[in-house]
Amino acid sequence: MNSNPPAQAYQFDLKHAVTKNRFVGFWRMMTGFRWLYFGAIATLGLASLFSMLSFLLIRYFVDEALQQPDLHNVLPYVALGFVGLALLQGAFSFFSGRLTAQTAEGVALRLRNYMFDHIQHLTFTYHDKMQTGELIQRCTSDVDTIRRFFSEQAIGVGRIIILFVINFGALLSLHVGLALVSILVLPPIIIASLFFFRRVSKAWEAYQEQDAKLSTTLQENLSGVRVVKAFARQEYERNKFEGDNYEKFRRGRNFMLMHSGFWPITDIICGAQILGGYTLAAFLVMDGTITIGTYLAYAGLLMNIINPIRNLGRLIVHMSTGLVSFDRVSEIMREAREPLTEGQHQPTGGLRGEVVFSNVSFEYEPDTPVLENISFTVKPGQTVALLGSTGSGKTSVVSLLPRFYDYKSGSITIDGVELRDYPRKYLRGQIGVVEQEPFLFSRTIRENITYGVGREVSDDEVIAAAQAAAVHDVIMTFPDGYNTLVGERGVTLSGGQKQRVVLARTLLKDPRILILDDATSSVDAETEDSIRGALLRLMQGRTSFVIAHRIQTVMHADLILVFDKGHIVQRGTHDELLAQGGMYRRVYELQSRIEDELEKEIASVGLPL
Repeated sequence: MNSNPPAQAYQFDLKHAVTKNRFVGFWRMMTGFRWLYFGAIATLGLASLFSMLSFLLIRYFVDEALQQPDLHNVLPYVALGFVGLALLQGAFSFFSGRLTAQTAEGVALRLRNYMFDHIQHLTFTYHDKMQTGELIQRCTSDVDTIRRFFSEQAIGVGRIIILFVINFGALLSLHVGLALVSILVLPPIIIASLFFFRRVSKAWEAYQEQDAKLSTTLQENLSGVRVVKAFARQEYERNKFEGDNYEKFRRGRNFMLMHSGFWPITDIICGAQILGGYTLAAFLVMDGTITIGTYLAYAGLLMNIINPIRNLGRLIVHMSTGLVSFDRVSEIMREAREPLTEGQHQPTGGLRGEVVFSNVSFEYEPDTPVLENISFTVKPGQTVALLGSTGSGKTSVVSLLPRFYDYKSGSITIDGVELRDYPRKYLRGQIGVVEQEPFLFSRTIRENITYGVGREVSDDEVIAAAQAAAVHDVIMTFPDGYNTLVGERGVTLSGGQKQRVVLARTLLKDPRILILDDATSSVDAETEDSIRGALLRLMQGRTSFVIAHRIQTVMHADLILVFDKGHIVQRGTHDELLAQGGMYRRVYELQSRIEDELEKEIASVGLPL
């Protein structure tokens, strides 16, 4: 079974649908589906026409057929006419519904695909500020509201217009006065609809915002369920969820009250219109102005006008939810994509790995510098270690290399070429990153290791990468080996096992520049030793950046940079830094003293070292 959607679902660019005029935006979203929409309108018009003709047939039956002496000959044809009109009405209603569903579901399919692809290409800065639950809400609930706009409101407007034109024309043919009286309800319905439109829009927007907040609370709680259990904070989390959930209930209740307040008003107006119309028509029958058949036809046609007018008000109110959701989705679509292919320099032989920082400054927020005047040089194949307290700027430095963020001032060159001259996509293909918090997908171990390679990978290559990361023996203890399915975020693996699988994934990529952001923080000392030995061999010929807090991890680096509050306060080799004194030596002596005391403590209780 082929579950792949049509190519147009991926290839169509909806960026042009973002416009201040929301109805223009909806129209542009329908590109490729407009003929289906017009087909739905046309078939709906035919269904409405046959519905109207059935009332005219009632008039003929009462006023003429019943008066003929050979009624038994006419009656079968009249009955056949009713049956035929009903069948035609039902058939064209079915086709209209089917075409409407194709339009709405097709637009929603394409919009969801575009939204997912667009979010994947947004900048790190955007994702740093936007809550995950908010993005999920807009890609699911708001897109579904837009789908309902096309399946119900957009087609509903066309249906109302067609029903009104056809039935009002029929009423004019029956009696002009009755026809004009029948549309007196139109102005008050429109006024009431516009009155509720703005209020419902605000109530729906508030409801969606709270729904997104609740989704964020749920998503964070499920992701951190182990932390919740470890600290026995279930009651706290439950109270927090109940508070957010109650606020959603309150806003939802407010929305429904606003929404439901529209119906009594329109029911009263429409009820008065129907009562007045029937009464006036009854008087016209009594004084002989119209026939009983005309009265019966009028009664049916009047309902075919009143109900659409009443539904027009409902649609106007409902459309407010679709328009609000369109605005929420458009906010994301307006965000500029990260230009992955911007830059022209792409050496075919790959990077050599010479990295030069010259007076580089960087900030996440305006006027809040994170790095100031950072300068250093790394030759091809060298290993540079970054050491410093939390928040000193170490991770920010290495985040600039793959262009996750762009520096504010100064210059960064790789192989003598300014970093901004390299396309981001090319750089990220040449740079391997092992982050401090390992992330695995809910897939097999093999799929996680081969993720991002971009080519067919043999089992031997996968095993070699796993062996280099000291995780092969662990994988082989699982019943399914490399085909073992890991849980969400790799929850079924230990922290050290996850880190080593991520390391294998990076090594398989065979990057020219390697970034290890505290990559051994989740493993024990013995495993760290085995990983370090493999890394020393594999880092040969690669420029490597190693972030660590333990000096034992970085002491063999060619260059050690000591950071403090966004500045490089010391630089040199391990021996040079020890001779200099300062922060590096203090940290080294502190860690050495702690390790010595720990060894004495272990020896005192008779445990093997």
